[in-house]
Amino acid sequence: MQKGMHLDREHCVRAVQSKDARFDGWFFTAVLTTRIYCRPSCPVVPPKPGNMTFYPSAAACQQAGFRACKRCRPDTSPGSPEWNQRADLVARAMRLIADGVVDREGVPGLAARLGYSPRQVERQLLAELGAGPLALARAQRAQTARLLIETTPLPMAEIAFAAGFSSIRAFNDTVREVFALSPSDLRARAPKKSTSNTPGTLSLRLPFRAPLNPDNLFGHLAATAVPGVEEWRDGAYRRTLRLPYGHGVAALAPKPDHIACRLTLSDLRDLPVAISRCRRLLDLDADPVAVDEQLRTDPFLAPLVDKAPGRRVPRTADEAEFAVRAVLGQQVSTAAARTHAARLVRAHGTPVDDPEGGLTHLFPSPEALADVPPESLAMPRTRRTTFTTLVGQLADGTLHLGVESDWAETRAQLLALPGFGPWTVDVIAMRALGDPDAFLPTDLGIRRAAQELGLPGTPAALTARAAAWRPWRAYAVQYLWATDSHPINFLPV
Repeated sequence: MQKGMHLDREHCVRAVQSKDARFDGWFFTAVLTTRIYCRPSCPVVPPKPGNMTFYPSAAACQQAGFRACKRCRPDTSPGSPEWNQRADLVARAMRLIADGVVDREGVPGLAARLGYSPRQVERQLLAELGAGPLALARAQRAQTARLLIETTPLPMAEIAFAAGFSSIRAFNDTVREVFALSPSDLRARAPKKSTSNTPGTLSLRLPFRAPLNPDNLFGHLAATAVPGVEEWRDGAYRRTLRLPYGHGVAALAPKPDHIACRLTLSDLRDLPVAISRCRRLLDLDADPVAVDEQLRTDPFLAPLVDKAPGRRVPRTADEAEFAVRAVLGQQVSTAAARTHAARLVRAHGTPVDDPEGGLTHLFPSPEALADVPPESLAMPRTRRTTFTTLVGQLADGTLHLGVESDWAETRAQLLALPGFGPWTVDVIAMRALGDPDAFLPTDLGIRRAAQELGLPGTPAALTARAAAWRPWRAYAVQYLWATDSHPINFLPV
């Protein structure tokens, strides 16, 4: 699968005719006779090839006058893996749009975060996706509206506001145009579900590309959970979320064909952002087939991939939080790192109510941590300097970690900080920035696994060998870590 796949007509036709779900989200099929657009795996009888045309995004289909299929619901496809495996302008823009930046700050705000002019951003998005930032954001608003219409009893006026529409008329017109149904008809067609007694709580299904191995994904999140901010409860990983309009609690549980997601939000306008961050946290838009095929070419990795395919990289819902926790975890055990983080949470985190569990706080913001007296930190003096420098730069904006970060530029900024060596920078690149090729050749667990498998044991030799695993070395790290008996590698019970 490759960039601009919708231009490869023969490949796309074969994928549609075989109803191959691996291609959902990579491109969309528009049917010229019915004016409907579908995902490649749509269960209906495929149209004749001459009646198919292909687009790179749902927004492009909508702009061309096509409506979403009521059977396959193409707007609920997993996101394109392109946006999480690239660091160019278009990929960074798409991550920001998914994070709701256009709705909150407009196209000028999007462009300013990227360091380009609005015209440059518009031109590049149109060239690759067939739609500009406003159309892409509108498609996301339509999907948010559909979720709220189908899963809540909220009045339509409240849904329109929560989904980001400027007026009831714009809401009604968009829903009719995209789904060929009025909002009321859309609600009437939805399966009847029991609604939550907790105000602001929604239950959703987050799709992913199979296979997905949940063991290391949820094992890692549960084993490193910071008390008060995260917990494993009743088969689900739960955590608090700091969001643009308020805060939330997410509960995420692995199921055979989806992730069950339960969101409790203080402001429903944060729904699309919360969903985007949960998907990013669990790496749900990855293409596991492409990853595993590449790693299987190494005979030493192939048995690990064959034994448990579909490993994901456990990421984060808050990049700044993860960077702070990476510093707290330098040269100490997982338990000690959790203890340090929990102490900061109790002293400086924002309290929240969690009627369904044991979550008590949002993780402290960089601004709150910048005011912490260094002498109160229970860590060596050199690490105090590392900590205070990091939170100071995050708080004053000198260093920004976000979905729009340029990976190479941010790595260089991190390496310039005192106490930031290759391991800390690469673990932040892997789990916070989302670089799929981040690698940890100096990590003790990686070196131990490499030696046990017969791979080179020194960092330089292992890095040379790992060149064949590119651009998926972060996933190779997950397979190598999984050879250990550490709790991070096992689904909690």
